[in-house]
Amino acid sequence: MKLFSRFEGILTDSFQTDQSCFFQIFGLTVASVFLSAGSAVAQVDVLTYHNDNARTGQNLSETILTPANVNFATFGKLFTIPVDGKVDAQPLYKSALAIPGKGTRNVLFVATEHDSVYAFDADTGTQLWQVSLLKSGEVPSDPRRCDQVTPEIGVTSTPVIDLAAGPRGALYAVAMSKDGAGNYYQRLHALDITTGKELFGGPQTIAASYPGTGAGSTDGTVPFDPKQYKERAGLLLLGGVVYTSWASHCDISPYTGWVIGYSGKTLAKVSTLNLTPNGEDGAIWASGGAPATDGSNIYVMTGNGTFDTTLNGRGFPIDNNFGNAILKLSAGSRRLKVADYFTMYNTVAESRIDQDLGSGGILVLPDFTDAQGSTRRLALGAGKDQNIYVVDRDNLGKFNPTDNSNIYQELPLALADAEFGTPAYFKGTVYFGAINDVIKAFSITDARLSTTPVSRSANTFVYPGTTPSISANGTADAILWAAENTTSATLHAYDATNLSRELYNSNQAPNGRDQFGTGNKFIVPTVANGKVYVGTTDSVGVFGLLP
Repeated sequence: MKLFSRFEGILTDSFQTDQSCFFQIFGLTVASVFLSAGSAVAQVDVLTYHNDNARTGQNLSETILTPANVNFATFGKLFTIPVDGKVDAQPLYKSALAIPGKGTRNVLFVATEHDSVYAFDADTGTQLWQVSLLKSGEVPSDPRRCDQVTPEIGVTSTPVIDLAAGPRGALYAVAMSKDGAGNYYQRLHALDITTGKELFGGPQTIAASYPGTGAGSTDGTVPFDPKQYKERAGLLLLGGVVYTSWASHCDISPYTGWVIGYSGKTLAKVSTLNLTPNGEDGAIWASGGAPATDGSNIYVMTGNGTFDTTLNGRGFPIDNNFGNAILKLSAGSRRLKVADYFTMYNTVAESRIDQDLGSGGILVLPDFTDAQGSTRRLALGAGKDQNIYVVDRDNLGKFNPTDNSNIYQELPLALADAEFGTPAYFKGTVYFGAINDVIKAFSITDARLSTTPVSRSANTFVYPGTTPSISANGTADAILWAAENTTSATLHAYDATNLSRELYNSNQAPNGRDQFGTGNKFIVPTVANGKVYVGTTDSVGVFGLLP
């Protein structure tokens, strides 16, 4: 009871929302409480991209790692876990999981571009199970004449875990493959998290069509062609539905923007939405980020593509093409539709030069009170034009051909370069890590972002910048973690309240003690129960307090 009382205080002070909403939306899953050395420790699960469905990236139950002990003298690499391909998906974590014949373990789940999914003992690196998602005679996809995911495409997006699905919980993952005849496949798998066995008669082949005259259409129907797409954005689980969202291979036509939902219990398709059905492009990339939700609606940002500047009477594009926009999707009765949107006044010009929003991931903020005492429900994101866009989720703003006065708040050129990641949130502060930029912290006062950073790191991050993660013990001992895509991958840790204070990086220890592999873009550190897990091109580095 004391544990939950502490969280109630966090909710009141930091989120201004109720406890049930916090646990449903922001996903701080307290799996169990156990006694260790006479003190109670809350074990946290990381079951989805960036920790929760709002995509905040925060773990508020980290009682082991603190700014006092995260330094190269007491903290560093414990071991690396080799795997059979690139780890482009964020590793997921389930504490205290009963594995048949192997006891109760803290488990790390890792998916690779070689179409494998692994379960490891998160504390020792021991492999508990491994499954291949390839059917007989198949191999992972080739790069499809594109250098974005190489040398093969298998599982690219971050899976999602539903602890209530199946007999012991299910891990959902999308895998791409091809057969000897040159046919390509995209399939949704549901795996028992204790054994890796397929559930619900899976896998389910991704297939869809949508009314329209857009790219690749025939006779008024736009088909989903599996070879033209990759599942780059992470999966979203909402209301028992697993939502997939699709990007192209580079900008190789024809392609359009898709969101397709499948039942988490049966894998049957339940909803399909095309975001550029009468145009082209408009894919969902997010640089490995994932659609976000406030518990009811889904929020995504689309890439360069067709946007109809001629609007209907409701202010929506006349041909339902939503390229280069922030979108609010309603998912009521499991039917997807665009409920609201925002795009900038120069959206068409931006799309022409590939300067779109689609490179960044979206973040849903907790409720705030503005200077007039009104509750504001906000979301934000950034893309390639260096601007930060803050939208009111109750009125995104739609399209104004003259200027961006229709948006809640805009911070022009707030970032030094394009954003190819997802921002993080902690205690009234938002953190961005753009390309060739320092990590910047923007405070929130009266429901508005500070126009300039209140804190920044001393070092910059090369392409693709970084997607930060946050660990904290409630509102105390907050650490910002960031992976750097250097030739030898680098893990950084900063005081989240003062980013100029770097606590640790994996290049500090002598003799290369903490080197853990080759850098990999879009990697997100997973922090749980005193350890930090970071994917590379062929392994996962595991960091923690040194023996």
